[in-house]
Amino acid sequence: MPAPTAAPRPSWLPDFCSLPVLFAVMIVAELLVLVILIAPSDESRPLLPRLTTTSVFVQWLALLCAVCLCQLRAPLQRLPPWLGVAVAYVLMLLVTVLGSALVFRLDQELGLGLTLPVQFEARFVWRNAALCALIGAALLRYFYVFEQWRERVRAEAKARFDALQARIRPHFLFNSMNTIASLIPLRPQEAERAVENLADLFRAALGDEATPSTLGAELDLVRRYLDIEKLRLGERLRVDWDVAELPPAMPVPALLLQPLIENAVYHGIQQLPAGGTLRVRGRCDGRHVEIEIRNPCPPAAARARSGRGMALANTRARIEYHFGRRGTLDVDAGAEYYACRLRLPVTAEAD
Repeated sequence: MPAPTAAPRPSWLPDFCSLPVLFAVMIVAELLVLVILIAPSDESRPLLPRLTTTSVFVQWLALLCAVCLCQLRAPLQRLPPWLGVAVAYVLMLLVTVLGSALVFRLDQELGLGLTLPVQFEARFVWRNAALCALIGAALLRYFYVFEQWRERVRAEAKARFDALQARIRPHFLFNSMNTIASLIPLRPQEAERAVENLADLFRAALGDEATPSTLGAELDLVRRYLDIEKLRLGERLRVDWDVAELPPAMPVPALLLQPLIENAVYHGIQQLPAGGTLRVRGRCDGRHVEIEIRNPCPPAAARARSGRGMALANTRARIEYHFGRRGTLDVDAGAEYYACRLRLPVTAEAD
């Protein structure tokens, strides 16, 4: 057996190459500029020129520090967290000191008068270093806490997915196997197709959350699941599809739709003696995909309540994890129907 691989070390340093992190660094740097310039001083130059030159200088230093941390992220991550933080902190101070000294010398050589008189070079350099020490420590602490929070969110999402994988109901497995066993002597071809559908369903259930799926693959998985349920429920289960507008290549989390379809069958159509029609509607406006799963159900007092809330909570949490606030899952529970509506953002890969 292969040796077990060690768990990856939690990330403490953010990816300074990413646009959100760079944007946060630039915003903090600009806020620092505004605080410095708004503070009372004996400066006689107009505010706007000082704001422009100071902003360019501070943003240049901030981006220079971010580029250095971006390029050195991999070796820094291999160090113990306390040592990595110390090295990153010293690197930011070193970049600030050298950058300030370089700008001061250029200003003196060109005679632009944008910094301080020549006798105040040390004051200019070390004042900038002190500001970098304060702001850099706060930023590294913020990014550290933010990365730890993201790791906890990932772990919670993984745990929810594992719970969803383990929640393939035993009664569904037993009923499906019994149905297949009864079909073998009478309709062997249907029994063989049902075994293939069941294998595909459990292959998806035992998959990895890190492996992306597509909307087309999820719809095909739902069809296979419903084919198995039709063998058990017969004419009581009718399905009305309207999903031609949906982009089949759109990346989505695995097992996104099947739990909702299973709820519709188990809590709705199966509870009705005459069964009913499960309606799956899909719309795409170019920016968002909307999917509605609607099923008839018995009166509220007679509905089975176990299980539905867990599937909805798991699915809603996974949507929030993968799409943030851009993805939603809403529920409309009427007197004689139950509807789930998903709204997901269309990504570039969907084209």
